[in-house]
Amino acid sequence: MSKILFIQGGWDGHHPAACAELFAGLLRDRGHEATVSDTLDTLTDADATEGLGLLVPVWTMGEISTEQWEAMDGLIRGGCGIAGFHGGMVDAFRANCDYQWMTGAQWVAHPGNEHLTYDVAVTDRAHPITRGLPASFTLGPTEQYYCHHDPGNRVLCTTTFDQAAGDPSLYRQGVVMPYAWTKTWGSGRVFCAAWGHTPADFDDPTAREIVLRGMEWASR
Repeated sequence: MSKILFIQGGWDGHHPAACAELFAGLLRDRGHEATVSDTLDTLTDADATEGLGLLVPVWTMGEISTEQWEAMDGLIRGGCGIAGFHGGMVDAFRANCDYQWMTGAQWVAHPGNEHLTYDVAVTDRAHPITRGLPASFTLGPTEQYYCHHDPGNRVLCTTTFDQAAGDPSLYRQGVVMPYAWTKTWGSGRVFCAAWGHTPADFDDPTAREIVLRGMEWASR
């Protein structure tokens, strides 16, 4: 079983404390040692990170210091996994392009904001994270995330922007957006899902199970 550290904070609109406690509790139920911190300084605490198997950032926007980033980078390159969801993973530390490279994407828009109900397709059903799960699930009403993506990601799930939400002149209707993916960073595994605007997104059992499996897959 893995030693897992959640670091929650940043913009309160993504309910970082509630989301971190939700998944920390679920992972404890699966036998993992999961702790939750509310400060990025934990990254530079050698005792807190010793033997760490997985880092879960639940931190929207905000800033990360050079020392904190170098500690995070070293952890993941050294084999600790990183996994997360929505803005707590891919809308954090906007000024740090290396962080965006590590996570595999960066949020840029959510046309329609919080008023959409939409489908997520599980497109790679051979991966251990998705194997045996339903071919699709429905979320909403919630945000549908539009992100810029690393073309080297292994895409597990997608969503289609086909409701002309927001200003449809700003993006092509019918565009298929990667919605959950994996990659590597040095010796560390990376997993992210783009859903999770509020804890309610995880009421769907498939949406919840993919994130849990992603966290376990990324753990060393």
